[in-house]
Parts: sequence; C-alpha cells; structure tokens
Amino acid sequence: MVTILDYGAGNVRSVINAVKSLDHEVKMVSTPEDIRAADQLIFPGVGNFGQMMAVLREKSYIQPLIEYLHADKPYLGICLGLHVLFDESEEAPDIPGLGVIPGKVIRFETNKSVPHIGWNGIKANQPSPTLDDLAGDEKFYFVHSYYVAPEDSGVTLTTTRYDRVFVSSIQRGNIVATQFHPEKSGKQGLQILRNFLDGAQPHKPSANNTDLAKRIVACLDVRSNDGGDLVVTKGDQYNVRERGKVRNLGKPVELARRYFEKGADEIVFLNITGFRDFPLEDMPMLEVLRQVSENVFVPLTIGGGIRDYRDTNGRQYTALEVAHEYFRSGADKISIGSDAVLIAEEFNRTGNTTGESSIEQIAKVYGSQAVVISIDPKRVYVASPKDTPHRVIQTDIPGPNGERWCWYQCTIKGGREARDIDAITLAKICEELGAGEILLNCIDRDGTNAGYDLELIRSVTDNISIPVIASSGAGCPDHFYDVFNTTTAEAALAAGIFHRREVSIQTVKDELRKKGVVVR
Repeated sequence: MVTILDYGAGNVRSVINAVKSLDHEVKMVSTPEDIRAADQLIFPGVGNFGQMMAVLREKSYIQPLIEYLHADKPYLGICLGLHVLFDESEEAPDIPGLGVIPGKVIRFETNKSVPHIGWNGIKANQPSPTLDDLAGDEKFYFVHSYYVAPEDSGVTLTTTRYDRVFVSSIQRGNIVATQFHPEKSGKQGLQILRNFLDGAQPHKPSANNTDLAKRIVACLDVRSNDGGDLVVTKGDQYNVRERGKVRNLGKPVELARRYFEKGADEIVFLNITGFRDFPLEDMPMLEVLRQVSENVFVPLTIGGGIRDYRDTNGRQYTALEVAHEYFRSGADKISIGSDAVLIAEEFNRTGNTTGESSIEQIAKVYGSQAVVISIDPKRVYVASPKDTPHRVIQTDIPGPNGERWCWYQCTIKGGREARDIDAITLAKICEELGAGEILLNCIDRDGTNAGYDLELIRSVTDNISIPVIASSGAGCPDHFYDVFNTTTAEAALAAGIFHRREVSIQTVKDELRKKGVVVR
C-alpha cells in the first residue's frame, strides 16, 4: 500500500494513476495518523510554497510529517514535496519549511526563460536504487521557478544544467525527492517510481551533460459535433467546418494516447465548445481528462471556458473553481485565452493589479507554471509606425498595398472579435500578473501549412522572460527547425500535420536531431 499526501493543489491524479499502473494500491492521507501509519509515502507537491505550508499547518500534517521523515521511512517528494524538506523558500520568505534538510529554496536568476519548463537531463552524483535501469541519457519533465540549495552537498543525488547547474534531486537515507516530475516523464519516469516502490539495486548512470530539450507539443482542438459527441477537429483560420459539418479527426482520448505513444512531449486540449450551460461537475472535458490521465504520462494542458460563469441551474462558478476541477481531473496546466485579453485591457485602463483576476488567483494557488496564456493575434498592416499607438514591427512580408510595418491585433471568442490591444502588450501584462507561459497562435497562419510566423514569435519572445510555445502553420519538419533555429521559443505546437498523419512526431524529432537540435 502506497500512501499519497494530497494537500489539495495541482494534478495529483497523475501520480495516483502512475502508481496504480505499476500494480500498487493507493491510500490517500485524510488524517495526521495516516502519515504516521504509512509504510511508503509520496508527497507530490505542486503550486505555491506558502499556500502549501498553510494547508499542511491547517490540517495538522506538519508534526507527523516531520516524525515520519526523522524515522527515515521511505519517502518520495516531487517538486514542492522536495522544497518542503528545507528550512525556507524565497517564494514565501516569512514561512518556514519542515527543516529536515538544512538549506533553502531559491529562485532562478538567469537570462533564460523562467519558469524552467520542459524535458532536461539529470547527472548522478551518487549511486541510488532510485536510478536503477537508467542509462544516463534520459530526459525528465521539469516545471519550476525555484530550486533547492542544500547546505550539505552530500545529499545531492542528481544535478541538472539550466544556464547554471542546480540540484535536481536529493537523497538522504530512505528520503528521496526530485525537482522533476516522474509521473509526467513517460517510461523513464515510471521507472523512477517503480524503483522507489519495489526496491532496486543502487546504481549510478553514466555521467552526461544535461541540456533542455525543445518540446514538440500535440494539440487537440476538442468540440462537440452536430450529434453532440466530443470530437477532435481542426480549423482553417479558425473555421472548423467543412461542407457544413464539423471536421471529425477522431476521439480525444484515443488520439491523446496515440500521441503519447508516438513521442509527444506534451498534449494540449483546447476546448472550443462553450459548455457554460453545464454544471461544473458534469462538464464533458473533465471526463476526457480523467480517462486520458490514466494512460498518458506527459504534461496535459487544458484551455477553454476557464472564467467565471453561471450555469442553467443558476449556480455561479469562479475561474479558480473551474481551474481546480480541471487540475483535479488530470490537467497539469490551464490555458486562459479570451479572459486574459479582457483582464489585460482592464490593467491598461487602470494601471493597477487587483489580485482578483483569474490569472492572479490561479497563479497564487497553483503557481505561475500552471498558468498558460493563449494569444490569438492577426496582422494589421500600417504604412508607418506613426499610424498606430500599438507596438509595430518592420516586416519582410509586405501588406496588400506594399506596407512594410504591421502590428498583431489580439482577438477573443475564437478569433471572431478583434480587440484594441497588441500581442506584445498582452504577453507583457500577463507575465506581470503571474502567468508562467505563453501559447502564441497566429490566425493568419492557422491551417495554412506555410510555417510559423517567425516575426510574431521573435517580437514576443524578445519582450518577455517566460517560455513561449510557438503555434499555427506547421506543415513539415523544416518548419520546426526554422522556429527553433531563428527564435528562442522553447516549444512548437502542431495539430493538422499530426492528425492527418502527413508527418509523424518521431519524424520531426529525427530531422531535428540531424540538424543539431536537442529533443527528447
């Protein structure tokens, strides 16, 4: 029996499903005594350090957790389950941690994007049963802005490089804790969990340099068809109908499983049907996430409908409540689209943050790494920068009248309504409000197979410090290479070419490796 400490934030369902997939039963902690009685304890902490410690204190979990750790019983901490072991964290300077491992948790100071999101390697500093059956060249999924700095280097199990070398896991006796997420790291992550659960021989994989891999993200646009069934569809400049009917490319659960098996580094679900008439607990996408998370062990992002709304029964839900249900159903990140534009417009109008927007509230509870902003812009050409107050770029793609300047106008409601705010401004404001990643679409390139809008991507990545996922327009492996070679985007998203099986994910990765791009 494996005991899992769920303090209420983040995607714990994936850990539960991963453990069950390895033929172990799971018991959830519901009382302090459950911690004391545990034989093997997993703490998959995700979110904000201060919020986590407040919940542990409220539930009276702190003292039994300290007792368990001092007894040197088997413990696996993941992400915040690692941070909690230390004395303090810069994320919440006035709130002490458990203090079981001397040291502190500090924020990345780097010219690279923060959070550190994606697949990176680990370099073993000592033998460990946890590392059994690993060769040393595997990559694991990271998503964090803070890392641990132990006073005693002897507890360091692995290190990873992200501009600087940081401690990516620790080991002291039977206490093991990782900064990366085994439950989201595919087969190699399941091997880490198996080693912890079943016991293994101490092993030190061959030392390798670590590099952050570029991510290939599979996107599934999900909506109800004319018969009311959820299907994966694909738009052509955001039009998902063909001959009057919704394009049906398959069932979302089956396609997600296929993309995981074929090597997708992440899977994004964009829920493009308005389900505002449903009670929150009955939203169809929740069941899709639950089923997908049972067999798909890479990060899952869900977008669409994450806003305040009232259902037909008159029940009012907040965006935070909607996000909570998505996380508890299997999502690792949520994507906010139209609502982010309206929030940014209000920020532009007042110049103040309120702490009440959906971006701020969700980031406060679940951490900035859990909040993705989906931007849907289109080009607007101008003869001169003086013709608009918006941020313009000089373009190599002239407009219909030969214009050499353009700005990227943001849209809402699936691209149907244009707003008076540009993509660069929107991205900068959302970063300030606490978002951790940008999903940068392009209406002009959607469904064209003409390649990503590299000018758009460069204009945004040059102005923010959080990661960017490039989207819209991929039609061949060269387009992935172009975006990684000429911009600093950390990931590239595609849908159509994968859905139609014109190009496989593995083919894209093979071509990128040939050209020297680091991929998983």
